[in-house]
Amino acid sequence: MLGLGGIAKKVFGTPNDRKVKATRKIVAQINALEAEFEALSDEDIKARTAGLVERAKGGESLDALLPEAFANCREAAKRALGLRAFDTQLLGGIFLHQGNISEMKTGEGKTLVATFPAYLNALAGKGVHIVTVNDYLVRRDAEWMGKVFAALGLTTGVVVPQQTDDEKRAGYAADVTYATNNELGFDYLRDNMRSNTSEMMQRGHNFAIVDEVDSILIDEARTPLIISGPSQDRSDLYVTIDRIIPEIQDDHYTLDEKQRSVTFTDEGNEFLEERLHMAGILPEDQSLYDPESTTVVHHVNQGLRAHKLFAKDQNYIVRDDEVVLIDEFSGRMMPGRRLSDGLHQAIEAKEGVSIKPENVTLASVTFQNYFRLYNKLSGMTGTAATEAEEFGSIYGLGVVEVPTNKPVARADEHDQVYRTAREKYDAIVEEIREAHGKGQPVLVGTTSIEKSEMLSQMLTAKGLEHNVLNARLHEQEAQIVADAGKPGAVTIATNMAGRGTDIQLGGNVEMRVLQALAETPETDPEEVRQRIEKEVAADKQKVLDAGGLFVLATERHESRRIDNQLRGRSGRQGDPGRSTFFLSLEDDLMRIFGSERLEKVLNTLGMKQGEAIVHPWVNKSLERAQAKVEGRNFDIRKQLLKFDDVMNDQRKAVFEQRLEIMEAEEIGETAEDMRHQVIDDLVDEYLPPKTYADQWNATGLYAACIDVLGLDEPIIAWADEDGVDQDVVRERLYEASDKLMAEKAEAFGADQMRNIEKQVLLQTIDGKWREHLLTLEHLRSVVGFRGYAQRDPLNEYKTESFQLFEGMLDSLRTDVTKKLSQIRPMTEDERKAMLEQLVAQQRAAAGVAAPQPSPQPVPAGAQAPSGQARPGFVEDDPSTWGNPGRNDPCPCGSGKKFKHCHGAY
Repeated sequence: MLGLGGIAKKVFGTPNDRKVKATRKIVAQINALEAEFEALSDEDIKARTAGLVERAKGGESLDALLPEAFANCREAAKRALGLRAFDTQLLGGIFLHQGNISEMKTGEGKTLVATFPAYLNALAGKGVHIVTVNDYLVRRDAEWMGKVFAALGLTTGVVVPQQTDDEKRAGYAADVTYATNNELGFDYLRDNMRSNTSEMMQRGHNFAIVDEVDSILIDEARTPLIISGPSQDRSDLYVTIDRIIPEIQDDHYTLDEKQRSVTFTDEGNEFLEERLHMAGILPEDQSLYDPESTTVVHHVNQGLRAHKLFAKDQNYIVRDDEVVLIDEFSGRMMPGRRLSDGLHQAIEAKEGVSIKPENVTLASVTFQNYFRLYNKLSGMTGTAATEAEEFGSIYGLGVVEVPTNKPVARADEHDQVYRTAREKYDAIVEEIREAHGKGQPVLVGTTSIEKSEMLSQMLTAKGLEHNVLNARLHEQEAQIVADAGKPGAVTIATNMAGRGTDIQLGGNVEMRVLQALAETPETDPEEVRQRIEKEVAADKQKVLDAGGLFVLATERHESRRIDNQLRGRSGRQGDPGRSTFFLSLEDDLMRIFGSERLEKVLNTLGMKQGEAIVHPWVNKSLERAQAKVEGRNFDIRKQLLKFDDVMNDQRKAVFEQRLEIMEAEEIGETAEDMRHQVIDDLVDEYLPPKTYADQWNATGLYAACIDVLGLDEPIIAWADEDGVDQDVVRERLYEASDKLMAEKAEAFGADQMRNIEKQVLLQTIDGKWREHLLTLEHLRSVVGFRGYAQRDPLNEYKTESFQLFEGMLDSLRTDVTKKLSQIRPMTEDERKAMLEQLVAQQRAAAGVAAPQPSPQPVPAGAQAPSGQARPGFVEDDPSTWGNPGRNDPCPCGSGKKFKHCHGAY
């Protein structure tokens, strides 16, 4: 029986239904234009783009241009790719343009959907970023959809790691840029560490379409992006501590798996103190509770976390003498990503690989704050509804469920719960054998590499052929996924989030064609395609008869979204399919969140070994547990964001200031304002307002002026003059400092002085910002303890970080003024001495003896014989060096190339 809410929904429809219904009118307008655009030639399609660009420049809104732009894009895609977009794809594109998240089921063609809003928004000429989760998808999508944009007369760019700066600049300059979320964030940070605007890569943040938006904006948003530099090496400390950790007994620590935290008990602390004294890490007269022991305690705690909370082949793998993290949501490796605060080094010590030095933060940003820089943001995913509240409150994004092109025909069965993991895996193997026997392809979802490999061994023992897809074998990813829909195929995969390659029933035609042509390149491609299409069509029919793709999950994930993503791999585009979850009371989620109640139920039912409980109540109970975990994770991210927002305001202020300095033609005025402010502060400090001259500290001001301003003025004598007050001293110091800087500008030359001021200002800002970040990190780690004193940690953090920021700006003014007052042009003798010193250092490094100068003249192009100096070569006289090319041997005879030896100076 329907409640009041159900009746209302039946009569009026849900808010989502009403949105979809209203948008169908726009789709009808686009469809009405189809015949007109079909009649256009390829050149006419490009001409239409040029016309739309002019209209956008003329002030016509993008909403007004939408029907024509979408109709033009659909026609271009039809010609370039042979794909005609469905009405549901146009709907998805319209919602993206409006700044929403389009929730579209797997296999509904999201890659093509993104081209519509990207094309429309690119008409404004400010660039569009399409964001995906990995480099493979960036390259694949850019190459594939680049054909559509080329047909429309637009350029497509690619931004991936390891590109040169010029390649990146070209990528960002394109009309539509495909990039990974990590690279976008890092490039933003790098741009804000540049010293010249011409070196910057990004050209603003206009509109972004985020593919797998839940993975990027939620799962990855827990950890900020950090650009860091190395600090001192402390490998020995980690190794020594790591030897102690295995000796720790169960009663020495408490483990909380729900909160993912581990802490030492009092017994543990006593044991540790004793062992650290024995190991010589802690001095005999020092206890763990002394302030001096903070660093050691921190490292011991990280060692304990590395051993008890981080499991090999689940949270990380060891490859090529390196600990590589695994993304818990997508099951992919994350090379280059490191855990901060010494935790990564603790894991390296645990695994016996080379320990890389800890890093200090140079710049950082969270994904939340990076993506909120965009004027307009939108996203696509198959699963966003469960996180709609978070998308709304943090990013201001609405979630719209786009109807599928064909009704979903997948059967989602109830979970099967077993008492032990062994019983569960035996039942899974039996279920796979049965499905395989009738020719049904099976996709088995696991939560870790370890479990995927254990299941693989069980299947091998039963003689069942299968493929394994996990972080160790990610190179074959596209091929394995493409084959997963063949009759009887069995594929074991870790989390399937954002794999990007569809599982097509019967197999993937494109992949098969490429493979066949690679094996026999001399055959006719058209003939190969026809043969493979026929084979795949026959295989597809077999799979359809067997019931479509069977998704079998071996565990529930902490997030319902990940479970839904796995389910969504089956039943694409109206295909049949089925999905089921096999669980046991020993699974992490069941063990941590409520297996006691289930245990009681199973005991009451008197279940035999190998039997499963299958009931809708179990599903509901599990979903509630998952919702609890999701809620807790949301709270953690929300709290992180509140703290990062405080830093973000300061980050924006610093980055904007840097940009202004880089773009300014003349910054002498800024330097002068800073200098005058420093003089004001000094006068107020040593000659306090409303005091008499005999109360002044004129000697202190005199010393400070020499140190900070480089001014040797008779300040002590001024203090004895009649009628001299603070303002007179201030004015005289203004005048003297302005005169000194004017003389410097004349000595250096106006252009050179301008450049010096700019570089000093930028370098000092960067140095101060780095120090400030470190201070904020330390403040963040201790401010939580203020809660014990009934004070809100967040308010305390806001207040103190603001005071620290003001202090940073004061010291910035002083440092810049001091540096500028101390610089002066080099004398000829100093320049000569410096050159000699550099050359001597170069020779010492090369291990070459200084040659004896020879006075006779030498032909200009003569080269130095290898191992000895060129005749007539005089160290300090470049006119005797001849005219070697940059890659020629150096005339000094060092055997090095000229550009790496004397040519470097």
